[in-house]
Amino acid sequence: MKKIVILGGGYGGVLTAKKLAKKFKNNKEIEIKLIDRNPYHTLLTELHEVAANRAPEDSIKIDLKKIFAGLKVDVVLDEVTNIDFKTKKLTSEKATYAYDYLVIGTGSKPTFFGIPGAEENTLSFWSYDDAVALKRQIRDMYTLAAKEKNAAVRRSMLTFVVVGAGFTGVELIGEMAENRDELCNEFFIDPSEVRLIVADMAPKVLPILPDKLIQKAEARLRKLNIEIVTSAKITEVGKGSVALGEKNIVDAHTVVWTAGVEGSELVGTLGDNVQQQGRKRIVTNENLESVDHKNVYVVGDNIFFIPEGETRPVPQMVENAEQAAPVIATNIAADINGTAKKAYKPGFHGTMVSIGSRYGVANVGLPGKFFMLTGFMAMLSKHFINMFYLSQVVGFNKVWTYMMHEFFHVENRKSFLGGYFSKRSPNFWIVPLRMLLGGMWLYEGIDKLKKIWEDPDKIFLIPAAPYATDAASAASVAVDAVKTTVDASSAASAVSTAKEAVVALPVPGFVYNTTNWFMDLMFYNNDGSYTFLAKWFQIGMVCAEIVFGVMLIVGLFTAISSIATIGMAVMIWSTKMASTEMLWYTAAAIATIGGSGSVFGLDYYVLPWLKKQWKKIPLVRRWYLYTD
Repeated sequence: MKKIVILGGGYGGVLTAKKLAKKFKNNKEIEIKLIDRNPYHTLLTELHEVAANRAPEDSIKIDLKKIFAGLKVDVVLDEVTNIDFKTKKLTSEKATYAYDYLVIGTGSKPTFFGIPGAEENTLSFWSYDDAVALKRQIRDMYTLAAKEKNAAVRRSMLTFVVVGAGFTGVELIGEMAENRDELCNEFFIDPSEVRLIVADMAPKVLPILPDKLIQKAEARLRKLNIEIVTSAKITEVGKGSVALGEKNIVDAHTVVWTAGVEGSELVGTLGDNVQQQGRKRIVTNENLESVDHKNVYVVGDNIFFIPEGETRPVPQMVENAEQAAPVIATNIAADINGTAKKAYKPGFHGTMVSIGSRYGVANVGLPGKFFMLTGFMAMLSKHFINMFYLSQVVGFNKVWTYMMHEFFHVENRKSFLGGYFSKRSPNFWIVPLRMLLGGMWLYEGIDKLKKIWEDPDKIFLIPAAPYATDAASAASVAVDAVKTTVDASSAASAVSTAKEAVVALPVPGFVYNTTNWFMDLMFYNNDGSYTFLAKWFQIGMVCAEIVFGVMLIVGLFTAISSIATIGMAVMIWSTKMASTEMLWYTAAAIATIGGSGSVFGLDYYVLPWLKKQWKKIPLVRRWYLYTD
């Protein structure tokens, strides 16, 4: 039995474990274990949304048990405190874990550069707990300031300083600026009293971006009334103040530290056991193995590796973890199977940063060819990349949840799509429309059923073939199709009367031709008469109108029923047999898709029960084909 242990449930650890589980899913001689002190994976790139109350707290957490449901990965909740590379054992306060292959993905922690008071008097911003604590701190400051009579103390309470103008700091201060107006309205505070500052020792914000995008970012920050302090030598952080240079002492009850990171606490304790560079990152070879221990691999922020042709080590960013994970999984499998290993040759696709919920800047593309994006397009690329990552981790389930809290369940128009998709109304307002729509389809179905009952062989839902030999019969069919009751003296006059009575919706030529081709294949004989399939298709359509009509009335599987009626309307339209009335049917069906059966309908009882049963199916859990 080969034992593979992954330390850390961050981006790199989770993806490595999933890749390994896929490679060894049928190998009973391989044991995969992931150890983390938290029962959840945190979306670190979304911390600012929780801190500034744009997204709910649980939106950035993913249960590790859910991630690995149905996979060959044993999730262990523990905090490893020591690694013995000689005996190949990990130890914690309560257990010891042996390994044959170890993947270190413990991430990083804030570094304070030895600045006096920085660690003791600032709020760090590098974990789920940090985001929740900052959210409460911000709200507490507004609450207390609303009651404070002393002007100086009140000003200090309403001053928020973010130290670090990299991606994390800029995203955070941008979200805080958007949240400012909401909190000011709630606590009756003049927004001009609130002071937001982002400060950095570097000469400019977001220094790894092109100058053009930096200028755009700075313009956006100033538009949000955020003070930018660069080239600031931060000498000390006191209780309630921060020195942004010798002569710029800012009184602030809230100072957030986002100025840099270093290796995790565990990596920091490894000492001479592993070679480290660049703020406690583990030096690896091209296979992402520690240069000191060939059975120890490193993923994510812990990697210190300079790719061939580069002068700087790989960056501490999510895409580095995403690209490193499959390489590590491949190399562990290669070592076990005795095949050649793969070298790590990352090709990064750029970076992006949001400044509030509706604006961002991005420098993205393919290696060697990047494009600068701002505003809507930058935010679109950010959300697309986030959803792509989530599709790898928890598939449909988390992508759906992400879309809900980013696009559809967003209050105060805090979405890059504005408020157009986020307005929610009570579903009971749609109940009358749902029942009316169902009643109309049921009425149409019963009316047609009477005709079928009288003469099952009479076809009236499918137009006659253009080349039908019986012209009089063809005209009769046309009259029935548009539901005229004219007693025609001749086929020609009947058709003319039918055309005057009902105006059919126009159909593009290519759609009509495609429909005719299909009907000619399925429903017409060579002489223009109907095939046996035409009869049964007509019976099926009539039964469908009745069934879906009833389902809409009682509110059972309402979304499916609404979509099905749209499909029937499209089929009728494509044959040039749809009157303008069909537009009403279609519009009403679109309106009733979204949950109209969950109020005063059977969906209220049936869907929750079905969801529970659905989630029990192994394939569904394996591919996360459900919503919470």
